[in-house]
Amino acid sequence: MRYYVIAGEASGDLHGANLLAGIKHNDPQAVIRFWGGDRMSAVAGAENMVKHYRENSVMGFWEVVAGARKILKLMSLCRRDIAEFAPDVLILIDYAGFNLRMARFAKKRGIRTYYYIAPKVWAWKESRIKKIQRYVDKLFVIFPFEVDYFTRRGIETYYFGNPVMDAIEERNRVLSTPERFRKDNNLDDRPIVALLAGSRRNEILYNLPFMVEVASHLAEYQFVLAGVPWLKRELYESCMKNSIGNVVYLCDKTYEILSHASAAIVTSGTATLETALLGTPELVCYWCNHISAAVAKVFLKLKWVSLVNIIMGREVVRELLYKDMVVSEAVAELKAIMPGGAKHEAMMADFAELTGAMGEKGASERVAAKMVELLRG
Repeated sequence: MRYYVIAGEASGDLHGANLLAGIKHNDPQAVIRFWGGDRMSAVAGAENMVKHYRENSVMGFWEVVAGARKILKLMSLCRRDIAEFAPDVLILIDYAGFNLRMARFAKKRGIRTYYYIAPKVWAWKESRIKKIQRYVDKLFVIFPFEVDYFTRRGIETYYFGNPVMDAIEERNRVLSTPERFRKDNNLDDRPIVALLAGSRRNEILYNLPFMVEVASHLAEYQFVLAGVPWLKRELYESCMKNSIGNVVYLCDKTYEILSHASAAIVTSGTATLETALLGTPELVCYWCNHISAAVAKVFLKLKWVSLVNIIMGREVVRELLYKDMVVSEAVAELKAIMPGGAKHEAMMADFAELTGAMGEKGASERVAAKMVELLRG
């Protein structure tokens, strides 16, 4: 069968790669074309990739408006390519703003549409529910509570666990020892604090300077910045001018850094969940363009923005958002969640409960098997 898969972000590329591996295992004759990144290319072949996600990564309301012409061109290209490829199924991974438009196009052309990692309409833009109802044939979700939410709205929904568990299992197999990690990356013996400032250019520009300022007040720790390979090092360095040598940049080693860190400061997103599942205490922060922040306040439905707090239904990790991003608050919170700190044991207990709720590894394989079964049926 012919599969057209669209992932628009780093996390989508990771989970898309595991999904494609599962599809190829269950359908050895699969013909695949995709939008994604290096991980999906490694599974399905770079010659089958239409666009790399770094070419269409846009964050925030104002940034989307400013980049509207580019986005429209990409959408036009995607529609033409889907039509020419004529897939048996269009598989959409997260990335709702782009993918729901492709779902509408596919529906009009009679192409089956499966959505993997559902848009977070329970938190933001619930109006998208109507689009999912109209244009998506099968929905594959990654959080247990989503099954009831979408089923009650008449959407055929499947849950097979969370793919983050697969990613963690894969990375844990190749982790170095703490001693080797420090030696290989020229780190000293001080406790490590991981800095995850986001995966998009604007996220870095908005959030990294705050993290660097926090680091300047805590010389007893060494801060290790987790860079992403699709953004140039110069971007990070432009935000680290005041780091006084207390922030070390490492590229494409996010899981390794988190696994060896005593705590982390994380920009809100999937990384907040990954950090918790790796058992690393964390503080969540998020700053963006003022216009984007104003729009978020109007449309954001939930009390929290981090996935950890949303899934648990209570504050497990502290969130410092927008004007609440105060350096002294961040410094105090980091000390409290560090091993031996006042909040450490309670956070670890909450993380263990969260891990239990996420299900066992193998979610991507189970989703792929079900997709192939449904298509053959």
